[in-house]
Amino acid sequence: MFLNYFKDFSTKKIVKNSLSNVKHLASDNVIKTVGIIFDESYFYEREDLVKELIKKGIDEKDIKVLVFKNKIKKNEVFDYPVFSHKDLSWTGTVDKKEVKDFITEPFDLLINYYDTEKVALLLVSNLSKAGFKVGFASIDKRLNHFMIDTNAENYKVFMSELFKYLKILNKI
Repeated sequence: MFLNYFKDFSTKKIVKNSLSNVKHLASDNVIKTVGIIFDESYFYEREDLVKELIKKGIDEKDIKVLVFKNKIKKNEVFDYPVFSHKDLSWTGTVDKKEVKDFITEPFDLLINYYDTEKVALLLVSNLSKAGFKVGFASIDKRLNHFMIDTNAENYKVFMSELFKYLKILNKI
């Protein structure tokens, strides 16, 4: 427990330092591929959010999901990629193959669907190669290109606001 605190502290320091050097180069591309990072600690309607994206015209095959869980039980099996604090290194990198693949994927849109700052989520969002990042206003302002001021439980409000502004920005 005590070592986890130091690991979080050191990783958070690395992430905060890297956020101070971020240059936002949002792409002008039309959105075809979408990546979503969920925090399953607070939001359980992962399938409903994906269905909302499909309703809005995004192909299901073009949507990739990565889920963060605080604790993963030993024999727990998932049908989607999951990571936790254990997958972080002390140097601010991620060791799990699924997470590395997600980070290197050049998504047109990355939805950071979490409204509570956790080091693992901030790190993966920051390292992502996505062209346009969207998240909640309660998260560090330097992480996302566009922020929506609502909470994670109101996914329908989030999606309607997101697509309203994506249309204005000529992204869809």
